[in-house]
Formats: sequence, structure tokens, C-alpha cells
Amino acid sequence: MSESDVTRGGVRGARPGREAVTGAQDAGRSRRGRRRRGRGEQPVVPGARFSSYYGRPIINKPTWQALDIAGYLFLGGLAGASSLLAAGGQATGRPALARVAKLGAAGAISGSLVALVHDLGRPARFLNMLRVFKPTSPMSVGSWLLAGYAPLTMAAAAADVTGRGRAAGACATAGAACLGPAVATYTAVLLSDTAVPSWHEGYRELPFVFAGSASSAAAGLALACAPAGQTTPARRMAVLGAGLELGAFRLMKHRMGLVAEPFEQGTPHRLLRAAEVLTAGGAALAAYTGPGRRWGRVSAVVAGAALLTGSAALRFAVFHAGVDSAEDPRYTVVPQRERLRARGG
Repeated sequence: MSESDVTRGGVRGARPGREAVTGAQDAGRSRRGRRRRGRGEQPVVPGARFSSYYGRPIINKPTWQALDIAGYLFLGGLAGASSLLAAGGQATGRPALARVAKLGAAGAISGSLVALVHDLGRPARFLNMLRVFKPTSPMSVGSWLLAGYAPLTMAAAAADVTGRGRAAGACATAGAACLGPAVATYTAVLLSDTAVPSWHEGYRELPFVFAGSASSAAAGLALACAPAGQTTPARRMAVLGAGLELGAFRLMKHRMGLVAEPFEQGTPHRLLRAAEVLTAGGAALAAYTGPGRRWGRVSAVVAGAALLTGSAALRFAVFHAGVDSAEDPRYTVVPQRERLRARGG
């Protein structure tokens, strides 16, 4: 800036109320103001408000639609964990449980793909992602993963329903089970790979949160639809999944510090509270539900509905918290400065 750019009224082209103020400047001015007031002096100017360049967000918030992407996250997790449950039911002689899980996996992954393509705008965009395979890109790996996993679930479900090609169906069930854990958790890696603060900072624990949530959802579907006499694996999965989901999420929030604030405010907070109550309650009821119990079938359906709803609420909460964190520059600037200070920069 040259001297000719400075006028008596201030900086040429400046816009009142739209100055770029960083977090360090804001904090420094506040500390200097407190020191002056401590000596009986009054601040010359009011404390600066934390904002970004010309009032714009530092990063662009996600433009994804909540129903599409949060639904895609939920249905993908349900599908992946259901494939594991289907393989377990098939291996332990529980055909009704295996059928419910196979149909659930096929239906959920179909819905997940529909939600993804709807958000992309047209199917050709998904097909374009299959033109190359890039191991360093979670989106590329995920696209190929879905392209291989979805046909396996369809083949496993079709063989079970029609009774034809049972050997091929068994192989498809085993293949889907092998890919299931990756399908259930790769979306957590996909979110963590973005610059969105409340997603990126949870990169360590978010895959475990999604794995637990997926397990709870798959167990909930099985409890609601399969005969009570064959749901023992589902009840165990419900308890383990709920414990992993709730424990990993609490650990994630504790480690994230400031960036965990969006999870404690507004819509994400309400969704998370509902998810915790529904998941914990559903898991407790699932542990109680079993063959020979009074009202066992009703309890199983209620537990299953609670687990499914709780898992969906968690995914929507994570989505909305990420969008909220992208809109506030504090969640981008402050963690960056803390990392720089920790490195001695």
C-alpha cells in the first residue's frame, strides 16, 4: 500500500464494518484493552469482532443436500454391517436372519446409490469417477468400492429369494461381507479428508463412530424383521455397536476441543441427544429381548426401530455440525494457530 492510498478518513476503498480481522488480532486487542482499563485508561476504539476477509467465510461450506448425503452415509453404513450379519447368519444356520440381512444390505446400498446420484445431479458423474483409480483419493476408492460391493449384495439377495444358484449366492454373501466393513466406514474417511473443521478434526475416531453406528443400524433392522429365535447375533451386535458408537463419539468430542462446539449447539445438539437416548435405550432393550421373554416380539421391534432411528440421527447430526463449523471462521483459524504454536512457529 503506497502513501497515496492513505487518506485522512482512512484507507481508500475501505468498507465500514467489513474489515478483515484475524483471531490473533482480536485476542491481542482485547488483552491490550483489558490492560489499559486496569490502569484506569479507556480504550480508544471498541473491541474488534472476529470475522474473516470482507465478512466472507474462510472456507466454502458444503453445498450437499442434507437428505441426500446424510441419507447416503446412513444407508451405506446399514448396508455394510448388514452384509457381515448376513454372512454370520448363513454360517451359523440362521437362514431367516441371513435373508433379512441380505435383503437389507441390497436395499440399503441401492438407496445409498440413489441418494448419491441424486446429489451429483446425473448418473454420468458417478460413472466418470470410475474412469481412473486413485488410491490417495477417498472418493475414488469409495466409488470403486461401491461399484464392486453393490452387485455382490444383489446377487446374494437374489439367490436367497429365488433359491437358485446357491453356491454363487454363498460366494457373493462372503464377498459382500469382506467389503462390508470398508463400505460402512469409508464415508468417515471421505468426510475427514475435507477442510470442514468438525469433520476433519475427528479423523481419528470418526471411522469407529461410523462402524458402531452401522452395527447398531444393522442389528436394529434384524431385530425388527427376523424371528426372535434367530436374533442372538443381532442382539450382541446391537450392544457392541452402541458401546463403540457412543464411546468413540465422546472420545472424539473431548479430543477436538473448540471444534466440537458445533455438536453442542442447535440442530446437531438436538439430533445427538436423540441419537444417544435412542441408541442406548435400543441396545438395553435388545439385550433384554430374547426367545421366551414376555412381549419379546414387541420389544424386539421397538428396540430395532430405536437403533435404526438413533443411527440415522447421528449421521444427520454429524452432517449438520460440519456445515455449521464451515460457516464460522473461528473453527478454521483458531485450530490452525494452535497447531503453529505447538510446532514452535
